[in-house]
Amino acid sequence: MPQIVSREIRLLSRPTGLPTADNFSLDQTELGPLKEHEILVRNRFMSVDPYMRGRMNEGESYVSAFELGKPLSGGAVGAVIESRDPKFLLGDVVTSGFGWREYFIASAKDLHQVSHEFQPLSIHLGLLGMTGLTAWAGLNLVEVKSGDTVYISGAAGAVGNVAGQLAKIRGCRVIGSAGSDEKVAFLCDECGFDAAFNYHDGSVLGLLTQAAPEGIDVYFDNVGGETLEAALSALRIGGRIISCGGISGYNAENPRPGPSNLFNITTKRLTMKGLIVSDWLARQVTFEDEVGSYLRVGKLKNKETVVHGIDKAVGAFIGIFQGENIGKMVVELTP
Repeated sequence: MPQIVSREIRLLSRPTGLPTADNFSLDQTELGPLKEHEILVRNRFMSVDPYMRGRMNEGESYVSAFELGKPLSGGAVGAVIESRDPKFLLGDVVTSGFGWREYFIASAKDLHQVSHEFQPLSIHLGLLGMTGLTAWAGLNLVEVKSGDTVYISGAAGAVGNVAGQLAKIRGCRVIGSAGSDEKVAFLCDECGFDAAFNYHDGSVLGLLTQAAPEGIDVYFDNVGGETLEAALSALRIGGRIISCGGISGYNAENPRPGPSNLFNITTKRLTMKGLIVSDWLARQVTFEDEVGSYLRVGKLKNKETVVHGIDKAVGAFIGIFQGENIGKMVVELTP
């Protein structure tokens, strides 16, 4: 096979506040011939996700920091175009952590084979991928059950809309909040939410109280900040919080104070559990089987915002912090 030249996105500098294009560079790298047990993959789609912002800071949290001058990493789905390992054949579709690049060489242990059955292939990054697994894991984490009233913030995003749809399948009443009237309509008309509101229309607590005057049982937190504080007030005794994300503070230059009503955890006997999706990878096949079965019978809707070309990847990433996506934001790398 002729030598492959792959374009890739590298981190040039650590952002302060909201990242800009100047923090990144688009570079080329030449891939050498395969060694024994190596696989060459051509990426079709790559994922951009809010958690990546934390990896751009110096130091480590629950994941390692991106290295300056090195290509970024993240979820991707692509096809095997050459293999020197019998576990993978030409044309196999695989997901990996080698996003932000057009081609890569990896070993079999770094690849996860997925089915051609579900299209577009980018669904394996969203509804059937890490964001869908995150939604599914969150509901299992606090044992969401039929009859629960569930409130989801950032509900029109990649995780939120799937969490809401899965909660409806479980027999819950589902309320979502999002940042535009278009997103509210998407939640109600396409995802089947029982109620949704635009958080720009008033205080989050006031809007949530209107949607759930008797309170909520579960809060799926993707936002943090004022929204978490509102949920702490709206939760009923024995309520549960899934602490998945806090996108409202990811680009803050200084730490923000915590909720003023945190003592409600004590008075209401609330449970708050942190969610890291990597803890659930051992159950990925179970998740794929369950959610795949819902897809086959039309119980789930897949929603994506697709940007075309690796040269547009940085803009797509920045756009998720500016509310530019409905559903999963993905970048199509090759036709």
